[in-house]
Amino acid sequence: MIAGPMTNALAPVADRGGPAQPLLVVRGLKKYFKVRSGLFDREPKFVYAVDDVTFSIAKGTTLGIVGESGCGKSTTARLIAKLMPPDSGELIFDGEVVGEFGGIEMKAFRRQLQMVFQDSFASLNPRLTILETITYGPKVHGLKHGAATERARQLMLHVGLDPDQFGSRYPYELSGGQRQRINIARALAFEPRLVILDEAVAALDKSVQAQVLNLLQELKAEHQLTYLFISHDLHVVHYMCDEVMVMYLGQIVEIGPVAEIYDRALHPYTQALLSAVPSMDPAHRTQQPPLVGDPPNPINPLPGCRFRDRCSHADAVCTARAPKLASSNGHPAHRIACHLYDSDSGHREAKFMSQSR
Repeated sequence: MIAGPMTNALAPVADRGGPAQPLLVVRGLKKYFKVRSGLFDREPKFVYAVDDVTFSIAKGTTLGIVGESGCGKSTTARLIAKLMPPDSGELIFDGEVVGEFGGIEMKAFRRQLQMVFQDSFASLNPRLTILETITYGPKVHGLKHGAATERARQLMLHVGLDPDQFGSRYPYELSGGQRQRINIARALAFEPRLVILDEAVAALDKSVQAQVLNLLQELKAEHQLTYLFISHDLHVVHYMCDEVMVMYLGQIVEIGPVAEIYDRALHPYTQALLSAVPSMDPAHRTQQPPLVGDPPNPINPLPGCRFRDRCSHADAVCTARAPKLASSNGHPAHRIACHLYDSDSGHREAKFMSQSR
């Protein structure tokens, strides 16, 4: 942890449940956005941005969330960070319910969870110097000015920026990679346990991106951090993450260890995503588009599997009812929401696919 005098307000938080207890448990998270109705619309319409999402993140690990634009990745992150209220669902942080009577208080929760956004410039106050940016939050939480300044200087050195050279500069005077390093330093100033990275390296060029990713890995090991990593770049997710969660139209379709998902993806949507990743091998060029058609309308989606209109394995049962997220054939850590791998679903290919797995 960062050295230096601290008040109790920002003392490192003890691990309450041990390594076996997940740091974060998300249960039944939902967020529907109401759509403005027309004059003759009798029924309200909603965009099902996040629809009954349940997962957990083990301590000291990185969970990646992938999926097409509009699948609910960023909305899920903002719901977890309490930047918007959920319609239903609960968060359990290291064994304590968030925001409930007798659970963890919101101020303590926000201190232990920090977020790094994609737009490094919009995330910073243009009127504050870099040093003032990093010290602002800790001072609000009770750290004295001198201690906050010393911590900020140490963190700047930690992320590879000399505080004597960069501390008095303003955000517009830094490059994109330097600004993102400052955003990371600002997040770490609170001594957080969970850091949400929402497309944090997407706007950077590849050389700078590699530097920031390596920095994140080093900081994770040194500070015992847990990451929720959101990205559209599957190569980056493979490098950064221990587990991968695939979302489609507000729901989880597959989740499991990164090696298991990348080597033996089960859901047709996950397989399509991975097949679209550019390959350096000329013998493995993509000859046909892995997906045909656009995602269905997220407004008041019809019952059944939401991927069925784009799936080559779609059957009558896929229209009749939605598949449940469950482990497949003795692999408890690898869960999938697809009738193909449920031998009792009634899908015409289910028994063959379950046995082949």
